Amino acid sequence: MPGQVAVAGGVAEILGDADRDRSYVLMLDGVPQSHVDLDDPAHLEFEYVRRMGHVVDLAAEEGAPLDVVHLGGGALTLPRYVAVTRPGSRQRVVEVDEPLTELVREHLPLPRGARVRVRAADARAGLEAMHDASADLVLVDVFAGARTPAHLTSTEFAVQVARVLRPGGVTAWNVSDGPPLRFLRTQAATLRSVFGHVLLAAEPGTLRGRRHGNTVAVASDAALPVAALTRRCAGDPMPSRVVAGGDLDAFVGTALPVADASAVASPEPPPGIFG
Repeated sequence: MPGQVAVAGGVAEILGDADRDRSYVLMLDGVPQSHVDLDDPAHLEFEYVRRMGHVVDLAAEEGAPLDVVHLGGGALTLPRYVAVTRPGSRQRVVEVDEPLTELVREHLPLPRGARVRVRAADARAGLEAMHDASADLVLVDVFAGARTPAHLTSTEFAVQVARVLRPGGVTAWNVSDGPPLRFLRTQAATLRSVFGHVLLAAEPGTLRGRRHGNTVAVASDAALPVAALTRRCAGDPMPSRVVAGGDLDAFVGTALPVADASAVASPEPPPGIFG
């Protein structure tokens, strides 16, 4: 594997995982971005990515191919997962950092037969160029450093996601926040202003505002599989909680949706959180 490599977003490095053979962590400016197991692409190491994997699993009957849009590429962990768990899926990735994508393709090759097309573009611009009702899933996991850019947090952005989704399609967003969870509440309110059904999945301590963490926010115009997702999240190595319905109402409280004009990037994680 290469040493430190300059890419558009900073300095990238691919490090071996001491606990798993042929497994690697992509670091960007010292922040862990992705984990990849080349021998078992269905293995999802990061807890929030595992929750997004559950959303993929429950989006349609087992093994059925899907049209998936990934905003944010990293080491292409979830495209690999979709390729092996849902063979024949058509996947579009929008990743602004083309040198990073080239580094990943060279050193962490995709599974054979994976139908993954990567476009070098800003995530929102790439989304806005897509056709209406052209995706079953839109997965949003975009960071500049350790923060999600402001223009990917607004109602206008959520409207574009809804436009690209087919009826019954699902979107899942990785939302990073810590105490007092103002950003997460506004993100939930923003999604609820556009989609009829929304839930949050996160480690309980994060949802109680005890620590900074990653929450997966899931939304659709159709009913979400709350019970099935709750069971899967509870059975993870680090169990997580699903918040929906009245519990979500209470969590959001008086938080309001965010428009482009007032949108802000996600909060900076506290020092030392990445070791």
